[in-house]
Parts: sequence; C-alpha cells; structure tokens
Amino acid sequence: MSTTTRRNSLPNLINIGNETSTRNAILTVGLIFLASLTVLLYIYTNFPELEENEKKHMKVPLHIDDAKNLGKLLERYKDLYYVEVIAGVFITFIFLQTFAIPGSIFLSILSGFLFPFYLALVLVCTCSAIGASLCYLLSSLLGRKLLFKYFPDRANQWAQTVKEHKDNLFNYILFLRMTPLLPNWFINLASPVIGVPIAPFTLGTFFGVAPPSFLAIQAGQTLNKLTSSSDTWSWSSMIVLCIFALLSLVPVYFKNLFNRLFKRLRLKFD
Repeated sequence: MSTTTRRNSLPNLINIGNETSTRNAILTVGLIFLASLTVLLYIYTNFPELEENEKKHMKVPLHIDDAKNLGKLLERYKDLYYVEVIAGVFITFIFLQTFAIPGSIFLSILSGFLFPFYLALVLVCTCSAIGASLCYLLSSLLGRKLLFKYFPDRANQWAQTVKEHKDNLFNYILFLRMTPLLPNWFINLASPVIGVPIAPFTLGTFFGVAPPSFLAIQAGQTLNKLTSSSDTWSWSSMIVLCIFALLSLVPVYFKNLFNRLFKRLRLKFD
C-alpha cells in the first residue's frame, strides 16, 4: 500500500473508531438504564402487599396530588416498614436524578412530610449528590463524545473557560444549585461535557441543594395544605436563596481581589 493510500485511509479508520465508540456508549447507557429500572421494579414488587385501592397511588409523583396520595399511603405503612419506605424514597430519588426524569421536587416535599426535618434534609442532599454524580458519569460517557464530535470548536472553548476558573468551580456549582438560572438536570448533563471535575461538582451539589431543599422539606410538613409545587416558593424565600447564592461567590471575589493586589505589589517591588 502506498503512503498516499495509507494517509487517505487513516481518517476513515478514525471515524469508524469514533462511531463504534459512540454506539458502545449508547448501548452502555441503555443497559445501565434497564438495570436501574429493574432495581426500581424490585423495590416496588417487594413492598408490603397493598390493598387494591392503594396500588394506583404507588407511583412516582408528577404533580402535587400524586405526592399527597403517595404521602398518605406511605405514612400508613411507615411505622411497620420504616426501612422499606426510606429505601424506596432513596432509590427512586436517585433513579430520577440519574436519568434527569422530572419528579424529584415532589420527593423532596414528600420527604419533609414523612421524616423528621434533619433526616429529610440529609436524605435529599445525599440523594441529589449521588443521583447528580451518576448523571454526570453517564453524560461524560456519552455527551462528551457527541459534543466533541459535532461541535469541537465550541467544546474546546468551553473547556478552556472551565480551565481558567478551575480553582473556583466549587463556588460556581454552589451558586448554580441555589439559583433557578439553570435547571438541575441541565447542570448535571453539561458539567462533564465542558470539563468540570467530579469532586467540586459532587460537593457543590450536596451543599448547594441544601437551601432550596430546606424550603421544599419545610413545605412538605404541611403537604395536605399545598395546592401546587409553586406553593413551596415565595418572594421572601427567593430573596433568601439569592442572598445565599451571592454569598457563595464572595470567596471568589476576594480571592481575585487579593490575586490582583499581589500581582501589583510584586510588579512594584520587582
């Protein structure tokens, strides 16, 4: 084979390799979803036997009425089957977060209804961090490949921006989790694609979801009085969240300020 022929065939081999890698990633994500769904179904089928009129309420809550009915159902079984109930909430919450499926806000409210406040807060923050991290890993497996395949220039630009702010990523994740600027599922999917390391992502998620979860859990304590998930929010609570979010960026501001002052002093004495 001539040198020219080998050079022409090299890009084709690379493209074939990339397509195979992408197909394998899609297949892997599909298998992980099926395995997770099997675990969820196992939890459901092994729950204590329900009465016929109760079975229709045993589902992932997609609106506040679903949460109310599920809350009443689990409340009746909680005393006798406490471990099963908390395990069911734990696994379901992580499943929804992992695959960016709506409904986790209602599980946060439900946790406030079923469990003591601080247990519910730790449960929600832990589930959010684990589920978001698993979603991050799935996105890094597939999403990063797709972005660099179809938008290589933009991907490299975003990666460079993340690299420039690598020392403050924990604070930025805190800020994004506390504010409604971007939905959580988008943060989970986009973070690995643009090169955010998993350590600040996971820690930032655990602590960043605490303030909004605080409000949801508090609202869950009066679940029967809620008419929609928007009842968990008010202008005063939004202002408090914005204050916490801005406070999370204060260390970044002072760090940049001190760095600039240090550079000026060094230039002056040099």
